[in-house]
Amino acid sequence: MCGITGYVSNEKNKKKIIKKMADRIAHRGPDAEGFYTDENVALGHRRLSIIDLSNGSQPMYNEDESLVVVFNGEIYNYPELKEELKRKKHKFKTKSDTEVLVHGYEEWGTDLPKKLRGMFAFAIWDKNDKSLFLARDNFGIKPLYYYQNNDTFMFASEIKSFLEHPDFNKELNKEILASYLSFSFTPTNETFFKGVYRLEPGYSILLKDNKIIKNRFYKIEFNEKKESYEDAIKEISNVMKDSVEHHMLSDVEVGSFLSSGIDSSYLVSLARPDKTYTVGYDIKEYNEINYAKDLTDKLGIENTSKKINKEEYMKIIPKIMYHMDEPSSDPAAVALYFVSNLASKDVKVVLSGEGADEFFGGYNTYHSYQEFKFYDKIPYFIRHFFAIIASHMPAIRGLNFIVRRGNKLEDYYIGVNRVFSKQEIKHILKVDNQLSNKEITAPIYEEQKGKSDIVKMQAIDINFWLIKDILQKADRMTMANSLEGRVPFIDKEVFSVASSLPMEYKVDKTTTKKALREAAKGVIPNESYKKKKLGFPVPLRAWMRDDDVYSEIKKTFESDYTKEFFNQEYIIGMLDDHKNEKKDCYKKVWTIYCFLKWYEIFFINNGNI
Repeated sequence: MCGITGYVSNEKNKKKIIKKMADRIAHRGPDAEGFYTDENVALGHRRLSIIDLSNGSQPMYNEDESLVVVFNGEIYNYPELKEELKRKKHKFKTKSDTEVLVHGYEEWGTDLPKKLRGMFAFAIWDKNDKSLFLARDNFGIKPLYYYQNNDTFMFASEIKSFLEHPDFNKELNKEILASYLSFSFTPTNETFFKGVYRLEPGYSILLKDNKIIKNRFYKIEFNEKKESYEDAIKEISNVMKDSVEHHMLSDVEVGSFLSSGIDSSYLVSLARPDKTYTVGYDIKEYNEINYAKDLTDKLGIENTSKKINKEEYMKIIPKIMYHMDEPSSDPAAVALYFVSNLASKDVKVVLSGEGADEFFGGYNTYHSYQEFKFYDKIPYFIRHFFAIIASHMPAIRGLNFIVRRGNKLEDYYIGVNRVFSKQEIKHILKVDNQLSNKEITAPIYEEQKGKSDIVKMQAIDINFWLIKDILQKADRMTMANSLEGRVPFIDKEVFSVASSLPMEYKVDKTTTKKALREAAKGVIPNESYKKKKLGFPVPLRAWMRDDDVYSEIKKTFESDYTKEFFNQEYIIGMLDDHKNEKKDCYKKVWTIYCFLKWYEIFFINNGNI
């Protein structure tokens, strides 16, 4: 796992600039650094040594050194690809997976990413035709950003690397603020830095003569097949065992995160790592440590845990926002930071359970869709009429259901974690020309046209919640602690099985992740396979009513720069309503607070913490 950065331009002082750009992301690779520069390009690499510790340094070259690569990630099928390339007369100097990329590019050209199983973001410079090839893995496990300003093209694992380049113009992209308030993260390929884009998962870029040519090499598709329940369980069992074996490939020790739910419990029971890591809180209902310890005791492996307190949680927020690059109000990011920090004291690599809910149908939203199918039998015009009435009434339990089921899915569903409604944003936001949620989600709905509503929901949650929030925070919080996080559920072979499952094997009227639970039952030695996943639950709702947290948030809401974006009276009113227990506004308050803390770091303090 590493950090990569680079740029194409005719600028002369490349060595000094690329060094500063790489230093900005040194946390991603504290073990070594490497650079390549010529009159056209500068490439930088920060290395966290995992495979071929002595010979895997980057940049790396092909036989005649006409191709240069910098790479972030792991290619889990590299031994098989290496043998295939050897048969085609390619000669290897190292045992690293990185070298497979340069020889693979020689052999397959821009089709190379189609051959890869793993998590990756890489750049290959071809000296012969002065072209740059960039690619990002199928599900966006590893990040890759790019920026073009006149004759300069930049790329990097993290946006903050661009701050060190003299041709980078730092400007806030205000037009996506409303979508952030709805989604709680940046849901677009545009970022909050104007002109900076994330390369979409499953896409590559060929840069030649200062022109960007994009190509899509992987598409997320669902194709249910008819098979018996028993065969489906067997397929899941086999593919998960295979994926975990591939994800354990390493020349250093691999540990694992562990919560109380099925996902991480399944991985730990398959992998049997020597060390596992859990965080909780000193409030009983937010603490998973005892559940995790029960599993590791039964497996005879080690569990190290930590309880997070309110003071350290709030104190770390600026650092979290710095490492995230963009605002995110996902409270679990903080827990992920602390569990990563805990693990980094012992190991360089950990397994983590992200992706199971999105792939195998783990959200209660899907479950309730199955449970209340009867409501859809009411003619749409009647349901829609009730929905219009309900949308204008004060928020009470049950009204949300009437609003949702009285509208077309495409008109309201943006994911499992929606925060602000369109109407609320009008009261709060003082910035015009905002991108609409429907513009953002429309391409995904178009791709899934004709599929069931639950499949459409899965596609939305994979493309937004999983890729742009869950995987974003997983990468950033592990890398902030120089730790490699591996996600065996998010694997193209696993998705191939999950995407072909009949819907009733995912969710029914009584449970979620139905077939996955049955497969996990065969290897988990306790009853974690039954348990609803808590993820990383956080007592923020209660903490916000404490005077110290309330005062910190209020001070931020009252700051001068806040009024540039928000109706201060309105948002302070929300904070007060929550403190006084008039309304539960903690998610909304936290979403605004996180944006403001992020803005403070990058636009008030110039990217310094």
